[in-house]
Amino acid sequence: MTMNRPVVVGVDGSPPSLVAAEHAAQAAVWRSRPLHLVHGYLHPLGYGVPINPYEVGVPAASEDGRKMLEQTAAELVDRWPGLTVEVRQVAGGPGATLVEESRRAELVVVGSRGLGGFAGLLLGSVGTQVAAHGHCPVLVIRPPDRPLPTEGPVLVGVDGSESAELAVGYGAEEAGRRGGTLVLVHVADEGDDDGAAAALLATAGAAARGSHPGLTVEERVIVAPKPDQALIEATGDAALVVAGSRGRGGFAGLLLGSVSQTLVHHARCPVLIAHPYRPEQ
Repeated sequence: MTMNRPVVVGVDGSPPSLVAAEHAAQAAVWRSRPLHLVHGYLHPLGYGVPINPYEVGVPAASEDGRKMLEQTAAELVDRWPGLTVEVRQVAGGPGATLVEESRRAELVVVGSRGLGGFAGLLLGSVGTQVAAHGHCPVLVIRPPDRPLPTEGPVLVGVDGSESAELAVGYGAEEAGRRGGTLVLVHVADEGDDDGAAAALLATAGAAARGSHPGLTVEERVIVAPKPDQALIEATGDAALVVAGSRGRGGFAGLLLGSVSQTLVHHARCPVLIAHPYRPEQ
């Protein structure tokens, strides 16, 4: 079953979602997986139920939505020969719909703003919901209008947590697909043990090289008073940053760690949240 998992992207016709669809098409081609374009057509705050509590039944899918999906699919197939694309409208809020789709997906891709998003909102509610609750890796496209990156390393923050170990594995896979460099970064406070930081990175680097022979891996210790800001700055020349869904010392009930939250809101390149694959429920 896992070999049939598609790459899923939420599309609502907005420019950021169409950019996300382009990234998703590339990801599907790299993985030799089908691409599913999904439109959850109830209001984002509906979470799968009609907004009007007195309304009987669920609204029907719209003709405009169907045309938008089919046009997007046709354009993607034209640009990515050999890509298999399916389209589907789902009677649910976009966030809830994509979280449900993630149970059966290889990867879920979301734009960082959606239709009707407020200009001052750094990450739309849909992206926040999916990044936090996804049942598979979630790729958040940042900035929302950035074209497909062609250069730059894959960056992974390393802090010794299990979540970061998973991120290193995903990062190595991504760097291998792109034929690029994997850069492992540990942000340390002034006065921290340099040896411990170097050992942490060496362990992570050895794991990445062991699983992907021939991969170029760099290890960097960044000394900075604000780890989150240092990581954001490091993303400036990266093609992708991969973050664990939780960090060291994260609360069990916290669905997305503080560093991951910061990156999905402020990173200067696309962000892959390294959720483990959870079995279908």
